[in-house]
Amino acid sequence: MKIRKATQTDMPFVLNLIRELAAFEREPEAVVVTVDDLIRDGFSEPPLFNCLVAENENTIIGMALFYYRYSTWKGKTIHLEDLIVKADQRGTGTGFALYQEIIKQGQKDKVRRIEWNVLDWNAPAIAFYEKSGAKVLNDWRVVHMDENGMKQFLK
Repeated sequence: MKIRKATQTDMPFVLNLIRELAAFEREPEAVVVTVDDLIRDGFSEPPLFNCLVAENENTIIGMALFYYRYSTWKGKTIHLEDLIVKADQRGTGTGFALYQEIIKQGQKDKVRRIEWNVLDWNAPAIAFYEKSGAKVLNDWRVVHMDENGMKQFLK
């Protein structure tokens, strides 16, 4: 297995992984992003995100998509948007290898925090993150406003 920076030609495979994650998270219809969106946004100047892929025998089996944020308390941080491994490749060390590369990237870039979200029912992921030294914050709530919410607010 090899971990490498994603290319534009990887984006159809990345989108398939995103769809697989959405199905796992019980929201398969929620994915509206397209390959064209991923290419435009990930390979513009500056790119809106970075992506690493895990490849085995010329087949993409996992990916980690992340971007930089700025915390008023900490300074530069990384937000890990998604770390996805194909269902039939879980338990092979692929997820661990991608996770390790993100942490290495954080150290290389001297960020003060790497952050991500995990569903409260994903007990295996929570246990893994806590065992790795990450803190799962139970007192913060994720807040988002979708397109319809924005329209309603600005009426």
